[in-house]
Amino acid sequence: MNGSNPQTAAGLARKKLMGYVGFANLPNQVHRKSVRKGFNFTAMVVGESGLGKSTLINTLFNTTLYPRKEPLPPHQERPKTVAIESISADIEENGVRLRLNVVDTPGFGDFVNNDESWKPIVDNIEARFDAYLEQENRVNRSKMQDNRVHACIYFIQPTGHALRPIDIEFMRRLHQKVNLIPVIAKSDTLTDEEILQFKQRVLSDIAYHQIEIFRAPVYENEDEETIAENEEIVNKIPFAVVGSNTEIDTPDGRRVRGRSYPWGVIEVDNEEHCDFVKLRQMLIRTHMEELKEHTNDVLYEKYRSEKLLAMGVAQDHSVFKEVNPAAKMAEERALHEAKLRKMENEMKLVFQQKVAEKEAKLKQSEEELYARHREMRDALEKQRLELEDKRRRLESGRPLTPEKVSSQATKKKGFSLRN
Repeated sequence: MNGSNPQTAAGLARKKLMGYVGFANLPNQVHRKSVRKGFNFTAMVVGESGLGKSTLINTLFNTTLYPRKEPLPPHQERPKTVAIESISADIEENGVRLRLNVVDTPGFGDFVNNDESWKPIVDNIEARFDAYLEQENRVNRSKMQDNRVHACIYFIQPTGHALRPIDIEFMRRLHQKVNLIPVIAKSDTLTDEEILQFKQRVLSDIAYHQIEIFRAPVYENEDEETIAENEEIVNKIPFAVVGSNTEIDTPDGRRVRGRSYPWGVIEVDNEEHCDFVKLRQMLIRTHMEELKEHTNDVLYEKYRSEKLLAMGVAQDHSVFKEVNPAAKMAEERALHEAKLRKMENEMKLVFQQKVAEKEAKLKQSEEELYARHREMRDALEKQRLELEDKRRRLESGRPLTPEKVSSQATKKKGFSLRN
């Protein structure tokens, strides 16, 4: 065909079509299918109580997923718990449906002794991986549900110094299992210079401990505008955020989401005030699919491979072997029959053991019955002999012996006295 380019190094020829064929419409087909099917996303928020996790989630998705917490009476604290909570909601925007799942860890880091406080969170993430792996192994996989955690927003206290040991230990335990997104909570408590220095210290600690955090992927043939946006997002990590769903009036007459202080107003959606817009842009607007793909292709595959290897499922990547379906079926049938025979032999052994125990119990009961029968028979025989002797004495007209008469009289006397 005219207009064809020379072959590439891989041996493929790139050709430019002179007319319209139709496969350029494939992105539109994928778009229609995706909109019809809907999307799902699972986010986990981790941090100590009072850092604004619920408020930030409500601000990110512009909806009230978490109800407002009522203030407690004086001298009363909220109950501390390490139970993991999960909230699901169906959100629709411009005809696009999103199934949002938020996993909250309300009790993380609230105790005096926080040893292994990360363990329930790791167990929850691995349990979701196990549930997805179990669905993959089913015969019917038409209704698979992806409840894996696609992003973990970790809230760092705005101390202004550096990461605490509990922060480092938590991220070290989870960075190979979930996409970590560190954020500095309540950044309005720090000045711009303090935020900049704090970010540098946090990034230095992350690099020193070799902790992997999620960064926007870079693709080939990307336009300059997208590359510039990704660089701006990367430069804001860790994100210094402020959350608020309350609308307030600014001095210049605008109505915005933010917080009002004696020194002024901080706007949530203003990039000059905080990094909330960049966090929302990476998490929702531009890289939600990348978060899901990295979870599936990298984190889950790594966990799946380790899990199967631990179960003894080995794979030889150097040799590809064709399998004869008939031979494979015969092999599986032979294994099944061998398993049935083994189960049958085990059941026979158990049955024989039960029968032997029952026979032993019956034999013991029989011996006890025989012994009781002999005792009763001897007692009756003795009584019969005594009665026979008495009968012969009475028939011969001889009285009973004085000893027996006196003893009987004594018994009768005692009986009459008792009565």
